[in-house]
Amino acid sequence: MGIKAELDLMLSARYPLLYVVSAEEEVAEEALLEVAQARKSQIYFWDFSRGWSDREGADQGNPMAALARVGKASGDVGSIFVLKDVATLIAPGANGQIAAGQLPIVREIKNLAREMARDGLRPASLRRCLVLMSEQLRLPIELREETTVVDFSLPSIEEISEQVNLLVGKKLKLPDLEKEQLLKACQGLTRCRIARVLARCLALSGKVDESAIALIIEEKRQTIRETGILEFIPVQAGLESVGGLENLKKWVRVRSNSFTDAAREYGLPAPKGLLLAGIQGTGKSLSAKTIAAEWRLPLLRLEIGRLFAGIVGESESRVRQVIKLAEAISPCVLWIDEIEKSLSNDQGNGDSGTSRRVFATLLTWMQEKTAPVFIVATANQVELLPAELIRKGRLDELFFVHLPTQLEREQIFKVHLSRLRADRICSSRNDFDIESLAKKSKDFSGAEIEQVIYEAMQHGFSRDEEFTMLDLLDSIASCIPLAQIAQPQIDALKSWAVRSGAKSASLEELPLTKSDTSLLIVDVEQN
Repeated sequence: MGIKAELDLMLSARYPLLYVVSAEEEVAEEALLEVAQARKSQIYFWDFSRGWSDREGADQGNPMAALARVGKASGDVGSIFVLKDVATLIAPGANGQIAAGQLPIVREIKNLAREMARDGLRPASLRRCLVLMSEQLRLPIELREETTVVDFSLPSIEEISEQVNLLVGKKLKLPDLEKEQLLKACQGLTRCRIARVLARCLALSGKVDESAIALIIEEKRQTIRETGILEFIPVQAGLESVGGLENLKKWVRVRSNSFTDAAREYGLPAPKGLLLAGIQGTGKSLSAKTIAAEWRLPLLRLEIGRLFAGIVGESESRVRQVIKLAEAISPCVLWIDEIEKSLSNDQGNGDSGTSRRVFATLLTWMQEKTAPVFIVATANQVELLPAELIRKGRLDELFFVHLPTQLEREQIFKVHLSRLRADRICSSRNDFDIESLAKKSKDFSGAEIEQVIYEAMQHGFSRDEEFTMLDLLDSIASCIPLAQIAQPQIDALKSWAVRSGAKSASLEELPLTKSDTSLLIVDVEQN
């Protein structure tokens, strides 16, 4: 159902109070105008600085007077009253409560909602409706029962295509494939931003060509940065930049075309997501980036902690903002980094239930989402994760990322040294004994191996010469890996992987600890 049909249905159903959430005020206004015209209803707009649009500034700066007009409206014709800035004026404070000065406005809105609910006794064409308009949903608790929230989504790919054709026309100099890329690049932007970046392209070259795609992506990056919640991560290197993790790579490559129209025609649903759990520095974050690169999808990074704002109700609003933006940009990869830090079993007891509500909203969306948003969640302290998060249905698979094996350490050394000194490890000139380096770096993570190489380079640079194999060996000898310091934590992670049925991201099976073995024996005896 389209947004206009939804609005019309709500008005027909006698909804007295609507809260319209839209990043594009003009679009929401136009939709309300069209619905009012179709219903042959009068529509009136009020804002704080100019008052009523039909009375040359009447009730300017006076929301109580504006509400008084709504209460006095005659029943001769159906009326829709749109108040643009009142939602901001009644937004709750940091403690979730409204201030004394806000109380008269909230009380009058509540009174009007009850009065207008009785308009149901009138013919449909004579009913009144009050509409509050805002960019964010910050609704006082006192009005939640009377209010119906209406979310305006960002433009779809079809609407973007119409806008581009309207604004650019024959100045669009792109073949079909590049035009599709341009339209997808515009997803997640408001109509105003799309118009602005297209105008910039025309001002620069008088046409819209391949160079416009990079400008649009930069505009999108800026838009996402302004949310303060999501981060747009540019990705380039694919799975070949990751050493080891062959099981994970195979899983990703099998699904490389799962977001195409051909997959939909075949009957395949879009993949939902996966959880990468394991020891710090083993490549979980890098894997999230390379998955997006391999599938040629935009990557959004979400830090869960940024969702929890100081104002009660703001966190839930931010979750909805994240969901709306991710779905508008889809297909995309949504990387939720260190998800256990804020959505763990220990959260939610001291924050008035905010964490639980945020978690419930995310869980519901993960289960029911139809937009092709692939979630990559990474976690270090997996024992804190709630069982309902990791069950199948919300995520496609769980992968445990263990310390790299001997072969994987060789691959990791090759990847980094090839990037930094390709000429020194080519077949005709091999300055490094990769096998020996891998043996000496037992229990090192991928991040620790990278740091060892940088440390060796630092020594060579200080001597004003190239670093050597001996520099690398000295760096390895001086580095104490995390695995030796946090062995109990690593054993606990491996036990969790066995209990949860997580797949090993590497070809080598997960080694069982003594505690794992005893757990399996007990399980067999009980069965």
